[in-house]
Amino acid sequence: MCFNRRETFATLSRFRAEFDDCLSKRGHALFELTDALLCTDGPVKTLVDLALAPEHRRGHGSLNGGLNHGRIDVSRLRRTPAGLPLPKAANGRLVLAVDVSPWLRPDAATCPDRSSCHTYDRGDAKHQMIPGWPYSVVAALARRRRTTGGRRPVDQQGPGHPGGTGCGIRRTPHAHLLGELPIEILGRMRSDRVLRRPTPPRVHDPKGGRPPKHGGEFIFGDPATWGEERAATVADTRLYETATARAWDRLHPRLTERAAWLDHDGPLPIIEGTVIRLAVERLPSGGDNKPVWLWWSRVDATPADVDRCWQAVLHRFDLEHTFRLFKQTLGGTKPRLRSSQAADRWTWLVIAAHPQLRLARPLAGDLRRPWEKKVEPHKLTPARVRRGFRNLQVKTTSPVRAPKPTTPGPGRPPG
Repeated sequence: MCFNRRETFATLSRFRAEFDDCLSKRGHALFELTDALLCTDGPVKTLVDLALAPEHRRGHGSLNGGLNHGRIDVSRLRRTPAGLPLPKAANGRLVLAVDVSPWLRPDAATCPDRSSCHTYDRGDAKHQMIPGWPYSVVAALARRRRTTGGRRPVDQQGPGHPGGTGCGIRRTPHAHLLGELPIEILGRMRSDRVLRRPTPPRVHDPKGGRPPKHGGEFIFGDPATWGEERAATVADTRLYETATARAWDRLHPRLTERAAWLDHDGPLPIIEGTVIRLAVERLPSGGDNKPVWLWWSRVDATPADVDRCWQAVLHRFDLEHTFRLFKQTLGGTKPRLRSSQAADRWTWLVIAAHPQLRLARPLAGDLRRPWEKKVEPHKLTPARVRRGFRNLQVKTTSPVRAPKPTTPGPGRPPG
């Protein structure tokens, strides 16, 4: 992203115009609702507060009508943020973090399209399944790591830690579908998984029978089945002290006729990859430093690839900052909407507000609180950019016309 003020301002105005084109029916109400979301001071708690913002020039009835009956060109709106200049990671690559953020609605028994959302660290810190609307989010990660010489000390500033458990993103189907593209899939795996080694060479068996399709087992919880690793690295980190990574090559899961492969024609494929085991000496929180198992969709990993993979997984936790901004600051899950369609419209408005805050970072002034540290303009967080977005909103060319004044209707006739 360039930091030229004129070009950045033009990019912001162009994005706002394209965003308005994605709104068809009741688009003016949705556009002004997004402006109220960007210019309101403090966290969003209710939609009524947004209706009282000066940027929302219509009544609260149009706000509810836009969310309940508005139309958004989702396919076009999905491409609009992706067409902006995307940030790059420390090695110049484009790193995309994928995760699911649930909108929990346990008490809304009559809301349609609810499903069981996987949650953690609620109640007694146990895994729970709570009814709600799950949303998958894909975000590009910016450069936040810096590396120095010696034994490759890594300064990881993200909130993540390697002491978590597996994630719910299906890696092997995505690796199979994207196998012909220059894309690498990387994700965590549960510590109780069992993978298979490559198919052994076929030998003549006097007893006959079908040749084996899979090799021996690789049990994550049984070190006796691991064998010799392909690559191993040791790095000194600032937060975790010594981090040890070991990689085993050409391991694949044994697929069955279930889940994502129900519509697959022909025999199930064998998807080989690299398994990486990451163990750290300590956690910043003082918790139990359990090892983390990773699966990478490429093979023949080098020590440099192993280091890049586990550092990218720690960098992926920066996406949690985006979820926190969506839910705690922009009120992504605050409205009590009845239908999933209205929830989708509100979620898209929150997502459309985030690129505008990112684009306005070099333009906004630092309206910091007395207890906050002073930072450079191009390093402001989206929440601090939002404090001064009202000064930028009046300077942009708004594609929304002012609402026409109306007079009250005659009302119900007498009698």
